Amino acid sequence: MPRKPRLSVAGVCEHVIQRGNNRQVIFATEEDMKAYLTWLKEYSNRFQVSIHVWVLMTNHVHLLCTPSSPESISKMMQSLGRMYVMYFNRTYQRTGTLWEGRYRSCLVESDTYLFELYRYIEMNPVRANMVTYPDDYNWSSHQCNAYGEGSTLVTPHQRYLELGRTLEERQSNYRALFKAQVAPKVVLGIVEATNKGVALGSDKFIDEIEALTGVRAESKKRGRKLGWKKKITED
Repeated sequence: MPRKPRLSVAGVCEHVIQRGNNRQVIFATEEDMKAYLTWLKEYSNRFQVSIHVWVLMTNHVHLLCTPSSPESISKMMQSLGRMYVMYFNRTYQRTGTLWEGRYRSCLVESDTYLFELYRYIEMNPVRANMVTYPDDYNWSSHQCNAYGEGSTLVTPHQRYLELGRTLEERQSNYRALFKAQVAPKVVLGIVEATNKGVALGSDKFIDEIEALTGVRAESKKRGRKLGWKKKITED
């Protein structure tokens, strides 16, 4: 059976997740994380992908990014994945695959789900019981988005810039978003859309994506409420 075409549209945000094969460890040390981020910066620049949010977990990676062309993210992830596998295999004297097949992704409607994805990604270490607060985790974009820590990797999304007129106001309003957890039904919707490679947003957004790409962009019939399925394990 042929693979389903990826949904990717220039200028439309995407949530990207890539896991280790069989959920194996892909970052064993801080040096591994530093290496990955170095190449993420290099290839996101080369293929013109704006990185808004990121987190590196022990066995997977989350990104929220906007491509400049429909092929930009795919080229970035392919180059990044190959380079990191070569580094990892050489460092740990191993051979074979590291990733669990292709990365997974979904398109994200900025007006309705953008900040849900910001919170979902940067709260990943909290949901995994690794830290109590996202501030305590060093390997994510949270320090940059919430406190203004300098970064040459992160590009603020336009809606982030609209959080306030000054840097301090934006950061304060951004931190306020984290006073509540992401609703379980929203987490379910994010996980489902990403795993199925569809679009996350309103019916109007989905219709627009389907008209642009000619590819089915929804994972279920219209009219069913988000979260109707049985609860599944969170990422």
